Amino acid sequence: MEMMALMQPLMALGLWTVVMFVWMYAKRIPAMQAAKLEPDAAQHPGDLNQLPSDARQAADNYNHLLEAPTLFYAVALAIAVAGHTDAIFVALAWAYVGARILHSLVQVTINRVMVRFTLFLLSWIALAAMIVREALLLF
Repeated sequence: MEMMALMQPLMALGLWTVVMFVWMYAKRIPAMQAAKLEPDAAQHPGDLNQLPSDARQAADNYNHLLEAPTLFYAVALAIAVAGHTDAIFVALAWAYVGARILHSLVQVTINRVMVRFTLFLLSWIALAAMIVREALLLF
């Protein structure tokens, strides 16, 4: 299988992160304006905790997309560079991306913690399978 097949889910998650970046500021800027907060009111993490929940949820999710997915990006690239891309790795990568997108949608809408946790866990299972499988191929 061509390595580009593994780049598609990687780019899809990158594009989704862009969507959440826009979503975050589409929520945050009007909320800050409504609260009459100046930009300098956001100098430290937590300074904007006074904003409505929906504005904070989008920002929290954006931050989440810059945490664990960084490992996904590195693992997917390592698999591709090693020339190990196959249908199983591609399916696991899409499972990871799908779970992360669903996690985002839950967090910025209904924000049910157990639903989010389940999706987070499913994404980690897919990522862990990718890591263990590639490690077995490399070692």
